Amino acid sequence: MDRRAFLRSSALMLGTAVGSLAVDGWAKPAAAQSLGDFLKSSRNQGGALFGSTEISSDTLKALPQWARVLSKVKQERRAFRACLDNPAACTSAGLKSWREVASAAKGKPRDAMLKIVNQYFNRWPYKVDQELYGVSEFWATPKEFMKRSGDCEDYSIAKFFALRDLGLSNDEMRVVILMDRIRRIGHAVLAVYQSNDILILDSLTDLIFSHRKYRHYIPQYSMNESTRWAHFYEKKRTASL
Repeated sequence: MDRRAFLRSSALMLGTAVGSLAVDGWAKPAAAQSLGDFLKSSRNQGGALFGSTEISSDTLKALPQWARVLSKVKQERRAFRACLDNPAACTSAGLKSWREVASAAKGKPRDAMLKIVNQYFNRWPYKVDQELYGVSEFWATPKEFMKRSGDCEDYSIAKFFALRDLGLSNDEMRVVILMDRIRRIGHAVLAVYQSNDILILDSLTDLIFSHRKYRHYIPQYSMNESTRWAHFYEKKRTASL
């Protein structure tokens, strides 16, 4: 499902939920009768990722590209972990690359680990899905990305699973699909949740900043291995930093 289709689906689900029912796993907003009322009454009003208000769902049916990645990455991660434990199990260039970044980051303080992983995967050249796969939208697994490179979603996915294998929990991270209001194009980043902040690992820079610095990033939806979130704004935001 492309971004616009997902947002239409999310809006329909939310419209039904605010009437009185929770549809397809979306959380039911308490006593809200409209989208505006829901945004005003939400406990995370304007305080979620990139200053958005978000609702969550425990079903990933609306994200077939992500579901495909999750189904394939289970086997990949077994091979990655075996390679990390034993160099002799690194039987491909992709596995050797995975061991390279994992070995460099393993045991480092959290900030250093994030920096190593972000910089490492940002070295891959940016390639569009049409060039690689002949389709307009294709989300690659880490193995597929390291074999052929990819676009912004693929960088974020590779970083997500590298950090999962380095000990970060599923609940600490999300792949975020967003709009860049300065470049006026879709984009994707990895959000890493800290105790008092959300850090952004972006394929456009090796520097890691708080989500509060990115006033031009407008999140549309985000996901991890168990949950997806739709993001909304009550008022338009400016594109200034």
